[in-house]
Amino acid sequence: MSAKTGMTYADAGVDIDAGNALVERIKPAAKRTARPGVMSGLGGFGALFDLKGAGYVDPVLVAATDGVGTKLRIAIDTGNVDTIGIDLVAMCVNDLVCQGAEPLFFLDYFATGKLDVDAAARIIEGIAEGCAQSGCALIGGETAEMPGMYHAGDFDLAGFAVGAMERGADLPAGVEEGDVLLGLSSSGVHSNGYSFVRKVVELSGLGWDAASPFGEGSLGAALLTPTRLYVKQALAAVRAGGVHALAHITGGGLTENLPRVLPEGLGAEIDLGSWELPGVFRWLAETANMEQAELLKTFNSGIGMIAVVAADRAEALADVLRAEGEDVRPIGRVVKGQGVAYTGRLL
Repeated sequence: MSAKTGMTYADAGVDIDAGNALVERIKPAAKRTARPGVMSGLGGFGALFDLKGAGYVDPVLVAATDGVGTKLRIAIDTGNVDTIGIDLVAMCVNDLVCQGAEPLFFLDYFATGKLDVDAAARIIEGIAEGCAQSGCALIGGETAEMPGMYHAGDFDLAGFAVGAMERGADLPAGVEEGDVLLGLSSSGVHSNGYSFVRKVVELSGLGWDAASPFGEGSLGAALLTPTRLYVKQALAAVRAGGVHALAHITGGGLTENLPRVLPEGLGAEIDLGSWELPGVFRWLAETANMEQAELLKTFNSGIGMIAVVAADRAEALADVLRAEGEDVRPIGRVVKGQGVAYTGRLL
């Protein structure tokens, strides 16, 4: 660059044109997530949403934010970035629904060292798919190109979801001794514990392209199975009546997450023989010589969401959830005490 040549932002490594091209590329994906209440599309300084247009009379807003953790590392290393956006949405909206809220809209934050429009579009199209599956609109976000902050090909993701419920409809509410715990199956590891997962894979000596030891396809693809979205199914159960609480089983596993929705003086008893441990968890546990207690407080162990329901509504609500496509089974009860007590064994 000669002394007479003016320096541009592109010379510093930031391509504004690429950013604009990405916005145009993802507009159709965002448009297909539109729902009642959406007032503006992508491109403005802010996104507008009309709560009355969404059908709410006296709403309370609920917000959640999350990321995908080091599962991103597997997506980056394998080049399989098409479903990581579903994980991002799921980690936020599955939390929202546990408060009794319907997710309304979602915003994403995507940061990278150098913007690859094709790869970014695939990621954001995955986010749009997650939004479509959970009934919320992708109405905005931020794409940050930050040279020098990330290694070549690396990126980071964060998500922000806002939901609403009518005043007085919040969960948990009415949890009592004798309530039944309905366990909803997970799709795999979901998006927690991947620092441990990656360490176990390293210990095994396998590469991401090796045949999966616990299922079909490659190991990398199997471990990138996206987090299950429970929103529409859980809301259907809530609207049917008798749901007292919902617990999203994320980091901390069954041991740490279920007590979060139980009132003082009440705990839970879970029968570990009421479901079969999925192969991915058995492989992780056996490869790492993992104790059952450690497994249960690290991973979802096959149960991604628990509905705490009135005993006299348990069978009917299980039918509602099954009609919505869930693999659901009674796994225990609410009892006097605190924490989670286990009977039977998974390992």
